[in-house]
Amino acid sequence: MLNTILLIISITLMYSTPLVFGALGGMISERSGVINIGIEGMMGVGAATGVAVAYHTGNPWLGFLTAGLAGGLIALLHAIASIEALADQTVSGIAINLLGAGLAYFIARQVFGAINTPTVPRKLPKIFGGHVGNKYLNYLNVDVTVIIALVIAIFCWFIFSKTTWGLRVKAVGEHPAAADTLGISVKKIRYICVVISGVLAGFGGASVTLAIISNFTPTAISGQGFIALAAVIFGKWKPQGVYGACLLFGFAQAIAIILGGSSFNISSQIVSMLPYVITIIILILFVGKSVAPKADGEPYQKGQR
Repeated sequence: MLNTILLIISITLMYSTPLVFGALGGMISERSGVINIGIEGMMGVGAATGVAVAYHTGNPWLGFLTAGLAGGLIALLHAIASIEALADQTVSGIAINLLGAGLAYFIARQVFGAINTPTVPRKLPKIFGGHVGNKYLNYLNVDVTVIIALVIAIFCWFIFSKTTWGLRVKAVGEHPAAADTLGISVKKIRYICVVISGVLAGFGGASVTLAIISNFTPTAISGQGFIALAAVIFGKWKPQGVYGACLLFGFAQAIAIILGGSSFNISSQIVSMLPYVITIIILILFVGKSVAPKADGEPYQKGQR
């Protein structure tokens, strides 16, 4: 029984981690007033870039960092369209998702000659690594990205709760005109937040291909970006709430995996649908109760009132 519980915890942490990266990125962007539904595309680019770099250098950490850089560069396009050109942020996000998927396939084909890439020589390390003497700790064998995601979540909480910069970001997301009159650069803060969201999304993609699996496939990133956005809403745009929401979605994935490998006669299609069904149910129940930043999705020009 204890083994099963530890296994569920391990799977929950493993599958929630990419969501944590993506959701924190989405939260940071939306806190500044820019909707970023392009998280899925940024995760895809990060996933492919991370594998390409890790495969040819043999260094998964370099691949992980490069994945964040790639996600940040794609996010910069969204920032330019949304902040500079005052484009519709939803339309721009959709375009980023399409562009991101295309770029991910392009990177894989150019580097490996196929969309399905070879296995990387080394994956990101695991905590305990399955080599400790305690058999129970071996069941709680999670990726190091779990710790990185937790540290970033705590750091985000500290920034938004305890620092002046966090207050400025929230001011820009709530009342950009008022923030502007106080000398806060709305454009600068929004640019920074959107690019950071892309970097985190890139980390999320790499945590899938360099930690959970060891290569890039067309289905490596399949809906995680959209589930991450659901976690932002469910978590009420707060780091601690977003992290908890991601754990819930990761738990749903763990239950799906456990049920899929159990002796229960449950259709594999139904089991695979479970995380997405739970996402829809949560959105239906909570989307009306969560209040987004007031200026979320609204373009702003200096001097606008």
